[in-house]
Amino acid sequence: MTTFGLIRHGSTIWNKEGRAQGSSDIPLDAGGWAQAYQLGKRIKTESWDRIYASDLIRAQQTAQAIAEGGELQISSDPRLRELDGGLIEGTTQADRIERWGEDWKNQDLGLETPESGAARGVSCLEELVSLYPNERILIVSHGVLLNHVLNRILADEPKWHGLENMSMTVVHCNEDHVWSCELYNCTQHLLPSEAEALD
Repeated sequence: MTTFGLIRHGSTIWNKEGRAQGSSDIPLDAGGWAQAYQLGKRIKTESWDRIYASDLIRAQQTAQAIAEGGELQISSDPRLRELDGGLIEGTTQADRIERWGEDWKNQDLGLETPESGAARGVSCLEELVSLYPNERILIVSHGVLLNHVLNRILADEPKWHGLENMSMTVVHCNEDHVWSCELYNCTQHLLPSEAEALD
């Protein structure tokens, strides 16, 4: 059985401002770094074999902070990137309504489809299952991408959504490639000040 710890990156200033990030390369803010170091302390007390991360800087920085705690090697995979937000990247909900109206979600604004994001995310996990059977692998990625991946691999479960910054979700893939979820959206490693900063 291969185990994955799915981690949403730490907070950024765009998270706090409610801006869509997508593929924009936004770094962690001070709170995001603090969150990542807190998870690193937790990881140091657990048994993990390696880290794979999105190539976007907020995920890379999160992985770096975590890796220091567990002395793990980081590998990058662009399949773990957030879904491309097209024209809405950098905008708030108010911005989108002002520019495109209340029905902006029904317009063609160049957003990557959930199906595309789920397909590339799942392909990465399945490849890692083949490469590292029975290992425990941390995945540092993004909220929307991880939600779509979870909905694909755990299709018989209730719909998954709303992962918090710096949360940990643990899933398993057995020898029959059947997936299960052990832990969802856990932020117990965060200090109260960091937990309160989550959006």
